This record gives sequence, C-alpha cells and structure tokens, in this order.
Amino acid sequence: MTVRRDFQEPARCRSDLVIGREELFSAAREQLARGGSVLLHGTAGIGKSTALRALATEYGAGTRRVLRCSATESESHLPFLALADLLGLVLDEVSGRLPVAQRTALESALTGRGESTLQRDGLALRLAVLSTLRALATQGPVLIVADDLQWLDPASAELLGFAARRLGDTPVQLLAAVRTEAQEYDHHLRASPPDTLAVRLGPLPRSQVSALLQHRGYGGLSRATVRDIHRTSGGNPLFALELGRALAENPTPPRPGEPLPVPTSLRALVLSRLDMLSVEARRTLLVASAGARPTAALLQAAGRAGAEAECAQAAELGLLATEPEGPTVRFAHPLISAALYAEAPAHERRAAHAALSTAAPDPIERARHLALATTGTDPETAARLAEAAALARDRGAPSVAAQLGLLAARHTPADGTPDPDGRRLQAAEDAITAGEVDLARDIARDVLTRATVPADRVRAWIIVIDTAGHTMSEVDAVFPQALADAGDDPRLLALVHYQLAWRALIVEGDFTEAREAAAHAAQLAEQGGDRRTELLALAFQAQTETLMGHPDAPATIKRALKEPQDPRVACHHNGAGSARFRWLVMSDQLAEARATISALLREVRRRGSVESEVHFLRGLAETELRSGHCGRALDLAREGLRLARDSGIGETASAMLTSLAEASGGDVDRALALAREAVENAEEDGDQMYLSRALGALGHAQLVAGDAAGAVRSLRRVRELELHLGITDPARGRWHGDLAEALVRIGENAEAQDVIDVTRENALRLERESVLAVLDRAEALVRAADGEHDAAVAQLMSAQDRLGKLGYGLEEARAAFALARLTTGRPGPTSYDEAARLFRRCRALPWLRQVDAAAKSAATGPPTAAIPAPAPVSAALDALEGLASMERQVAALVMEGATNREIAARLFISVKTVEATLTRVYRKLGIRSRVDIVRLAAGRRPK
Repeated sequence: MTVRRDFQEPARCRSDLVIGREELFSAAREQLARGGSVLLHGTAGIGKSTALRALATEYGAGTRRVLRCSATESESHLPFLALADLLGLVLDEVSGRLPVAQRTALESALTGRGESTLQRDGLALRLAVLSTLRALATQGPVLIVADDLQWLDPASAELLGFAARRLGDTPVQLLAAVRTEAQEYDHHLRASPPDTLAVRLGPLPRSQVSALLQHRGYGGLSRATVRDIHRTSGGNPLFALELGRALAENPTPPRPGEPLPVPTSLRALVLSRLDMLSVEARRTLLVASAGARPTAALLQAAGRAGAEAECAQAAELGLLATEPEGPTVRFAHPLISAALYAEAPAHERRAAHAALSTAAPDPIERARHLALATTGTDPETAARLAEAAALARDRGAPSVAAQLGLLAARHTPADGTPDPDGRRLQAAEDAITAGEVDLARDIARDVLTRATVPADRVRAWIIVIDTAGHTMSEVDAVFPQALADAGDDPRLLALVHYQLAWRALIVEGDFTEAREAAAHAAQLAEQGGDRRTELLALAFQAQTETLMGHPDAPATIKRALKEPQDPRVACHHNGAGSARFRWLVMSDQLAEARATISALLREVRRRGSVESEVHFLRGLAETELRSGHCGRALDLAREGLRLARDSGIGETASAMLTSLAEASGGDVDRALALAREAVENAEEDGDQMYLSRALGALGHAQLVAGDAAGAVRSLRRVRELELHLGITDPARGRWHGDLAEALVRIGENAEAQDVIDVTRENALRLERESVLAVLDRAEALVRAADGEHDAAVAQLMSAQDRLGKLGYGLEEARAAFALARLTTGRPGPTSYDEAARLFRRCRALPWLRQVDAAAKSAATGPPTAAIPAPAPVSAALDALEGLASMERQVAALVMEGATNREIAARLFISVKTVEATLTRVYRKLGIRSRVDIVRLAAGRRPK
C-alpha cells in the first residue's frame, strides 16, 4: 500500500506522537541514551516519520554532527543519491584525511564524475564511507537519521550496511525508519549497527485514536463515531485523521448502520488494485464489505455462486488476507472494505444488503440489512428492526440496540404505533446504557423540538438530565420545564423528583433534602404503578441514609430488595444491589461485599451497561484495597479509569479511586496527579459529593508522599465539607485517621485528639469497628508524641490485632509499621521485618519503600512516631511495576506465599498458565526463583 507524500504527517504536529507511544518512545530514548541505534518500523501511515523527526530533534541537539537522508520511491533507482544526501556537505571537511584511492572513489560516487560503481571501485568506496564516518566521529558523536529506508537506492544501502557492521565502538548512531507490512524488518536490521533496537509502531487502541482526533481538533465526534473510525482505520493514525477530517467537513453524517464515508484521499490509497478485478469479483467483494462476518458460504447463499474463486483472485491482489484464519473472508485492511463500499453506487449497495437480508444467519444482522436495503417508511421493516433492537438489548449489546432503534424510527410512519419519537427515545436510553451520552443527548433534544405528548417530553427531559452526569448544574433550567410537562401525573412526577433527589445531593450537597426527595419519588412511583422508578428511588434513599449514618438505612435496603424486582434495576449501579454493597463495605463485611460486587460486575458486563461497569469496577477495586490486596486493586482501578476516560462517564470518581490505589500499591506521584485532577473536575462541575471524596484522596496521597502540611490542608477541607453536607458516618471516606496522623506530624496534637474524639463518637454509635481500630492507631501516635510510650505501644498492638481479624490488611500493616518505629532499639513485640512482611503481602510498594528507609535510618536516629517521606524508587521495585497486569497479579500472590495451584484458583486460570507467567516474570526481572520475587518486593538484591 503506497502512501503519497502529501498525506504523510506534517512536521508541525510532532506532539501527536506521544499519544499511545509512551512505552515505545521510552525504550527508544533509553537505547539512544546508551549510545545505541534505533530502527522504527511499521505499516504505511502508522507514524514512523513523525516519531523519527521527534527523536532526531530531541537527540540531535546534543550530537556533534547529524547526517540526514530521506529517500523517495521515484528516486530509488538513482545510485548513491542517499549517500550524497548524507555525506555531500561534509566531503570537503574529511577528504584530506582519506587515502587517495578512497577519496577518488568517494568523490566520483558523490559528484557523478568518473562513473564510479561498486563493481569497479568496490573495496575503496566501501572503505571510504567507513573512514569518513570514523573521521567525523573523532570530533564528536555522529547521528545518522534516515527515513523511508525501503526506498534507499541499493548502492547507498549496501555501503551504509558495510560501514555499520564495522563501526564497533565508534560513536556513530543510526536512527532510521522503514515501512514494513509484517515482521519484514530483518533485512534492514542486518544492514544496521549490531546494537540496533528494532521498535515496531503498531495500531493505536480506540482511546488513543480518540485522543489523537481531539488533539487535531476533531473532538466533537460522538463516541460511536470514534469507535467506527478506529475500526475502519485499523488503529492507523494517518487513516484515522483523514476519516476524522472527512466527517468533520461533511454536513451529512452516515445513516445508522452504514460504514463511514471514505475521503478521496484515502480511496486512492487502497482502490488502485480493484481495477484488476473482474466485474463479478468486485460485486462479490461488495457483498463481503456489507456483511458483518462474511464467509464463502454466506456469499454463496447471497447469490455469489463463484465466491470462492473470486475471493482467491482478490487475495492474490492483496485485497483479502492470505493467511488461513477460519472460514471468515477478511480484508487485508478494514479501510479496503470501507473504501470499496463507499465507491459503489447506491443501488448496488442496496442490492448487496437485500441479498444479505435473507442470507445472513443472525436475525439482528438480517434486520439491519433489510433496513439498509429499504428506502422510505415501511411498518414491517420498522417492526423487524424494533424486534432486533430488543434482541440486541437482551444480548447485552446496547450500542447495537441504539443503532437498530434509530433505523426502526427512520422506517416508522409518522402516524405509526409506536410512533417514531418513541422509538428514538428508546434508542437514546440504549445509547446511555452503552455509554454514548452525546448520541443520547442529541436524540432527546431532537425529539423535544417537535414532541407534544407529555410522556415523550418528560422522557426526553430525563435523558437530557441523565446525560449531564455529575454536571447537573448545567441543566438546571430543564427541571422546571420537566415538571410543567409532567403536570399532575404521578408516574411522570416520580421520574422528575427522582432526578431532583440527585440534584440535591450533587449540586446542593444536601443529604437531608436528597433523602426526602428520593422518598417522595418512591411514593409517587408507587402511586403511579411504576415499580422500576420506585425501586431506583428506594435504592437512592438507602444509599443516602447509609452515607449519612441514618438508622433507617437497613430497613430501606430491605424495602428496596422486596419482590417484585425489575431485572433492569437489580444490577443497575443505582439499584438496591449497589446500595446493599455500599452498606456491606461500610459495615466491615468485606468478603460478602466482594461477592456482591463481583456478581453485579459480571451481570452488567453481560448486559453491556458501560456506566454500571465503570461504577462496579470502582466498587470492586475499593473492596480489594480495603482488604489489603493493593496490586489487584490497582489493576482494577486502572482498568476502570481507562473505561471511564474512553466513555466519558465517571471520570472524576474513577480518578479519585485510582489515586487511592496508586498511593497504596503504585506510584505516589501518579496518585497526587490523579487526586488533583479529581478535585479540579469536582470543583468545576459543582459536585459537592465527590469534591469531599477527591480531597480525601489528595490528603491521603500527600500523607504517603511525606507532605504532612499539605495533607492537613486537604483533609481539614474534607472535614468542613462533610459537616456542611451532614455526613456523620466515618466509614464513608475513612479520612479521619489520616488527618489525625498528619496533625501529629506537624505538632498539632490537640486538634488530632479532637478529630479522634468526635469521630469515635459517631463510629461507636454506628458500630464501625475498623474505623475505631484506625482511630486507636492514630491516638497511639498522639500518645507517643506526648511521651506516653507504653500506652501507645499497647494501643498499637491492640489496633493491629483487631484490623487483622477484620481483614483490613493494609491498615494492619500500617499499625505494625508505627509499632516498629516505637519499639526500635527497645525490647518489643515487633520489628521492621514484620511490617515489611505485612506490606509485601499487600503488595503495598510505596509503604515498603518507607519501611526500608526507616529501617536503614533507625541505627543513626532516634525513633519517632512520624512516618518518613518515601525513599527513592529502587530499580528492583521499578522492575516489578513494569510487569504486565497478569504478571503483577501472579507476582503479588507469590509475595503472599500462595502456591501455584492456589494462584490458579484465585485468578481463574490453569496451573500451566501460572507456571508460564512465572517464567516470564523471572526472565523480565533477571531472577531465578519465587524467593527472588519477595526479595525484589522488599527492595533487596536477589542472591
């Protein structure tokens, strides 16, 4: 596939390369910094030239000499052209230092005088290039930057390869890029210096394609459109940008279910070979491009009798993949399929869809093809599409259901039953479930421009409110209009008052008002016979009461769990199951909480509800964090944050939770950055509820980072906010112990004791045993600072024991750490080794570093109740953090002392998979045994 020069990335957009390439660029930078060479390779348009320019700019600045060449296909037949680009400007500088025969051969090759050839001047010319590079290197390091090596003229390529293999320790580095379709870089690697690192630039994932489009000014595209761009481009950044540009410039978006329009700039790249196909083969490929999972059998059933031979012809031309990968007919690149479809006349596309509407095996796909084959309204087609949308919804594919619903509305007559707007609103609700909030909002606002039926209008207003998420203050004007449209209908009023309950909590930060509004909504829903809204309102009331520490919370949860239940609410993130999970976590029932949230997560993944999945990933991560499984919590939190960023749902809450996980098991700097991001977002959104949570995460990260004064500032704000919000249950944010500990560090012992006393009163009233144990740990630090050493030791021992029995592994380890500091140098029941063991079991890497630092300084300084700032990250711990997700999980369980069989059971994998994963861990870390993993986690050198 040839990429024309005018479609290669412009030099001014160098910052694009960092999107999705951080890990690869880190490896390239390290290689160049060590004095090695780098060969970038990948397919056309993947970003090699952009990467090359950026690396050359970065490393060329510190290099004595930079030699450049950039070959083109049209000039590849001219001998020595690349050599002239590289050495032409330095020939005069070095020619005097070359032997006569070498100088003559090189001058002849570079100037074209004397008809120099490799056949005639062979050895002299080869040695001349080598001598020139060595001469230049005597004055300082030399960097050769060569783009598009595949177009290098053969003579120049042979000479550079000869020199590269013989430079040895001469400070000459090669930074090159070459186009490859697969792993075809070996030939170019053999012509590079021996220490060359081959770096493959692969396709970008969807989230990074989205970031790239936003960076280039195409951020207004919907999530569904970005998904289609990623699929059509195959993750190729150049193709994705061209598609994004075409969509941004096209005032008419594609119809639901249709492929993206492919701009002329990209059609030219992929369609040149289509002219070599027979007319029948081209028609067969058009049917294949219209199908979801085309096979030879499907094509034959769709009337393409010669499909097998015609596909073979297309494969020979490189249009279809040649590797046997089952029966599916697969295009060599998704863009070929899209361009072929876009190029076909409209009547031929409809004919292809008509054939597939009877041949496709799946009823959803048949309905989609029927819609795309039909013009105008048609009740029968609309009904089949609505049925297919319901089937997709039941299968857990809400995004597909939304597309089918829009197609159903398009084919529904204006006076049909149900009416077109009713089907559009159902599609919008499916879009919300799929996380496509922009699409849902656009549909709802479109319906509101013409709808007159109160039920449709209120339903549309609710969709607009739902799509606002935690920025509900932006839709304040909607509520009076929704109430006016609802009139005195209790069913419609219940919907609006349920949203008003959320507004009271998020915008006003008033838990009491939120609880009362939720209770009123439940009453209205019961009166109107709307069980779904009644259950949601009861669940919201229960969650609010739980967070308030209200005594009615258990009873309200029971009401919300009574039959009959609505399956859509049972696993909803705002349903009774979620309320029960929150109550279990706050009541220290961690095992049951984990089982509850895991079951909910499995169900929402089956149903395809993105918002609920983001929510439950946070819940499971929080449970693992409370249980002291920091590595597992970190993996879950990062996964949830990626999904939140990709969908635009729950980013503030996910950043907050990931900050807590990073501070406990990952990187403290990342924890601080994420917490500050969450605070800024919550303040910008006017979200009082999550502002207090985000500030709590920031205070915790500051405490772990050794910034006690910063932690005090953040957590004092939390205390003020929660007092204003009416939150009295200390199990909600669990920041109280951190604030007391930070206050001790800055010498505010009296305020620390006041925090402990006030919090203990509420914890005793609500029977929050884990909170009481943490408060005892903090109070022991106050006593130690006041000189009550023996009382402090006894209180810490008790707190550690109780936290261990409750299953709070990380808090138990923190108590052991504080106890070790108080008993260092004195006969006592614990030591730094015990604290390190407990932190290793939790895989709490930031805390392990602190234990290591404290143990090293214990011999030279007196013990103190304050926790030191984190020690610098050791190379060993960096290596552990560099493992892949599964490798980290296995290594974490090894640290806990689990056997291979136990690890397999915990992670739902086979023992053989555990063994293979451990082998990769050993290789990556340069170790030989399970014992070495434990030593690395403790920051010790393996023996």
